Amino acid sequence: MANPDDRRDNVEKLQKHIADTQDNLRHAEMKLRAHEHEMSDRDKADIEAKNERRRNSIEGFRQEIKDENEQTNRRE
Repeated sequence: MANPDDRRDNVEKLQKHIADTQDNLRHAEMKLRAHEHEMSDRDKADIEAKNERRRNSIEGFRQEIKDENEQTNRRE
């Protein structure tokens, strides 16, 4: 039997994902600034591409939070 869809803590989990992803983004940017002169162009491009994916993920998480809030409001 499938587990019921318990969404009560989804927003909390999504907020944690956002915080963790923002932290990873900041650390990668700090590393890039601190060691840019030591890195190859490919390594710099890889970090920049990964950070762009992180920014996109953060926006996706924010949209999911908005969707969750709309669903909650519809149920009430």
